[in-house]
Amino acid sequence: MSKSLLSLAVTAFILGGCSLIPDYQTPESPVAAQWPQGPAYSPTQSADVAAAEQGWRQFFHDPALQQLIQTSLVNNRDLRVAALNIDAYRAQYRIQRADLFPAVSATGSGSRQRVPANVSQTGESSINSQYSATLGVSAYELDLFGRVRSLSEQALETYLSSEQARRSTQISLVASVANAYFTWQADKELLTLTEDTLKTYEQSYALTRRSSEVGVASALDLSQARTSVEGARVKLAQYQRLVAQDLNSLAVLVGTGVPANLPNGMKLDSDLLADVPAGLPSDVLQRRPDIQEAEHLLKAANANIGAARAAFFPSISLTANAGTLSPDMGGLFKGGSGTWLFQPQINLPIFNAGSLRASLDYSKIQKDINVAKYEKTIQTAFQEVSDGLAARQTFNEQLQAQRDLVEANQDYYRLAERRYRIGIDSNLTFLDAQRNLFSAQQALISDRLSQLVSEVNLYKALGGGWYERTGDARQQASIESPKG
Repeated sequence: MSKSLLSLAVTAFILGGCSLIPDYQTPESPVAAQWPQGPAYSPTQSADVAAAEQGWRQFFHDPALQQLIQTSLVNNRDLRVAALNIDAYRAQYRIQRADLFPAVSATGSGSRQRVPANVSQTGESSINSQYSATLGVSAYELDLFGRVRSLSEQALETYLSSEQARRSTQISLVASVANAYFTWQADKELLTLTEDTLKTYEQSYALTRRSSEVGVASALDLSQARTSVEGARVKLAQYQRLVAQDLNSLAVLVGTGVPANLPNGMKLDSDLLADVPAGLPSDVLQRRPDIQEAEHLLKAANANIGAARAAFFPSISLTANAGTLSPDMGGLFKGGSGTWLFQPQINLPIFNAGSLRASLDYSKIQKDINVAKYEKTIQTAFQEVSDGLAARQTFNEQLQAQRDLVEANQDYYRLAERRYRIGIDSNLTFLDAQRNLFSAQQALISDRLSQLVSEVNLYKALGGGWYERTGDARQQASIESPKG
């Protein structure tokens, strides 16, 4: 009987090679082969290391930011959930794959029953005993048309998509921590600028008030000076609130709060980021994990079509076992107590009110939906990189113009202050110079923040943020291959 079971398993394995999964072909990319060109875009440059392989430690130069990112990769809850999802989908795949093979089990049982005389065939009470020990398979489906294999393929692709989802979550986390950190640093600089400006306004207000007391400055001059002071106080409260909220947002991303031993951060006008090579659109398609995730889900939907097709054909399941059966425990393994069971079962769909056809149509529609999602993911990636390339060129020009504007306002302020103190110009001209300088300095910090955020988003759009460092010491979060 053991030889029969072995032959049965070999036959099922050979017949299980049949598959009704449609041949998969990657959809055509719905974007151009080159990045946009024009005055807003800087010329794209090739590099030895693609942006996706540029380690985040190499890209971010600020040691405080590096420590925050490292801490977030260990403690962030969203990343932890993404990693646990991988384990969950891996387990589901292993469960589904196990259906491809017969489940062999051994069972032993025993029973003793007293039969009363009034129901006994002999008219006398009796005690019936039965003991058995069997080894075999139960309800094993012969995968003649690939239904089980299609479901296993679908589970595998879903598992692989979860790995890419975890990579995508990490890349987004690295970018989010960087943007939150830069926002925090910018608001702190704006707070310091506002504190210094408020002191200057208060000094000017005190000077104007003394001039008003001796009849040199008018009540209008005094009122104008006061409005500047009160306006700066409003900004001071605003930036104090923003700095506190920025720190709270950063603490959630890091997962354990901002460390107390955080190194001193670099100034916003420092060399905070490395250059990001744009590469080609094809590089993005190959390296962005969200695109790979969408394609794995598309393959999973494609495999579901094979399972839906196989449901139209007969399914055969087998139950077979061999063992011993005896009325007493002592005779369980004696000669002549052997027993066996061979029980095949075939299920042939005849009438199901169109449910199988509807299931097949549904699986095809789901594939079409996933094709559209895959194409949309590519289009979104292309847009994000294109926006980042446009922002890089225009922000460089905008920042230089804003620096020139700040310098011009500083000259204007110095001249207005000198002319006011020697009595050539009125206090209104001096106050106007102060406000213009404060506004230009605020705009410079905000523009620098916008530039940093756009560079981080470009790095993310190109697939960067997965490797920790590049070169010989390159590290990547481990992705295990499917295991049984």
